[in-house]
Amino acid sequence: MKIAPLWDQLTHSISQLPSSTLLMGALAAMLMGLLGTALLRSVPALGRLLRTLSTFALMAILVLVILQVSRMDPRFEIAVPQIGLPEQVVEGGETRIPLARDGHFWLNAEVNGQPARFLIDTGATITAVSEGTARRAGLTPRRGGLPVQMQTANGMIAAEMTSIDELHFGNVTATGIDALIAPGLGDTNVLGMNFLSRLGSWRVENNVLIIVPKPSKSSEKSV
Repeated sequence: MKIAPLWDQLTHSISQLPSSTLLMGALAAMLMGLLGTALLRSVPALGRLLRTLSTFALMAILVLVILQVSRMDPRFEIAVPQIGLPEQVVEGGETRIPLARDGHFWLNAEVNGQPARFLIDTGATITAVSEGTARRAGLTPRRGGLPVQMQTANGMIAAEMTSIDELHFGNVTATGIDALIAPGLGDTNVLGMNFLSRLGSWRVENNVLIIVPKPSKSSEKSV
């Protein structure tokens, strides 16, 4: 599962305008700017004010979009603040996951205390949960989040961003992890690179996936 190309994302986002607070805000800001331009000759002061407000509104929306995209890669989180969003943390001890008969790595996890089975997919940009898992775990779409279009084996699907309070399996516990609530997944959940990239290391030896989290901040301080 991968994020769709930029052009597909753009056309999809336009189609989703009525259901996205963020996109509706961008449209309103652009209309405000156009109105301000139209009023420059007849009412210069009002026209300039509307254009200024439009510029600041679009800049704020751009910042929100950058925040959402940056959270998919921990390298950018160093430079980009959370601003109200939970910190994404993966802690715990080494966990080994054997290769299943179907040639994939599967794990039995808990999402906010609810059992859920995940496929580990290194080709997936971001973790995704089915609508059923989201409902049982009490996950809801993030307010103001930008709709994301995902490329799956069954075609394009529209998904909403959410945050998993706690994801636990084996000796690993993750908190604040971003995920997509993806329709059309059936009972399948996918653990993607936004989780794997926050590990200390992960490797495959003798058909066993070995997951090793980074040392916790508390243990680093005690050393």
